Amino acid sequence: MKAYHGAYHGDLAIKARYLGRVRAHAAADEIIKGQYWQHGRGCAVGCTIHGSDHGAYEIELGIPQILARLEDVIFEGLPNKAAKRWPASFLEAIPVGADLSLVWPRFAVWLLTDSENGVLRLARADKSQAEIRAVADAYSRVIAGEVCEIDWVTLSAGDNCYAADA
Repeated sequence: MKAYHGAYHGDLAIKARYLGRVRAHAAADEIIKGQYWQHGRGCAVGCTIHGSDHGAYEIELGIPQILARLEDVIFEGLPNKAAKRWPASFLEAIPVGADLSLVWPRFAVWLLTDSENGVLRLARADKSQAEIRAVADAYSRVIAGEVCEIDWVTLSAGDNCYAADA
């Protein structure tokens, strides 16, 4: 099994290849919303991997699939002019060799609990607030170095978290 070396598998040539690819698609006006990859045109993900499998980001670019999905959702929500720049901006922002394993947990905690933009501020029922806090707490424990197996049905991690070196 090949060792993980972070984003772009620690290889500047991989970043250059995919960044060059999305820049060429942008220059040719081939970045479009609403389809992954067809006839040489596609969305942020499609123009990056020439396909629709978000999991390919992990294999080809060393970028976690969840970040490919996040890139995709942001792309589809941007105005067209900004969306066409987004794939290159996304890839440019990621340093070669970066450990991206905590990007999603940190983003999720912010998304759930931020006092201005977080989901928690919209929850009215005590039960809903408790569930949101439970998920944010589990992600916070992951950020702190614990391994958590979250039960998404009950939204609990509780006793399913343990030190990574255990």
